[in-house]
Amino acid sequence: MQIHELKSPEGARRGRKRVGRGTSSGHGKTSTRGQKGQWARSGGGVRPGFEGGQTPLFRRIPKRGFSNARFTKEYAIVNVEQLNDFPEGTVVTPELLLERRLVRELLDGVKVLGNGDLNVKLTVRAHAYSGSAKEKIEAAGGTAEVI
Repeated sequence: MQIHELKSPEGARRGRKRVGRGTSSGHGKTSTRGQKGQWARSGGGVRPGFEGGQTPLFRRIPKRGFSNARFTKEYAIVNVEQLNDFPEGTVVTPELLLERRLVRELLDGVKVLGNGDLNVKLTVRAHAYSGSAKEKIEAAGGTAEVI
């Protein structure tokens, strides 16, 4: 038996309920909505979060904190150990990182983090650095330039 030959057992899959297809279908006329009322109307029902007039949960809970989401910068991240792939003396730019697929997209810029060790002397041009990343690049004899 092959995987494409498998079939679900008889009665395991129920057909879709087709409402409003005539009186003899058993789901005609009111289409299982009953007589009148909020749920019988087209577009009926309540909006998300509505609790029947009771003050909804999202209004009962106090607001807390502050979100600076409008102004946050999201950086594409590269670790120092990933830079060991480049030959000595290379000028590492965000475009080169993108070309080598070390970052998927540039977002608001590239930030170099200090995970791992660097054994190659490089000139790294990025938008931001962690403190340890800058130290490791300079300890290897390279330079860390902020764009």
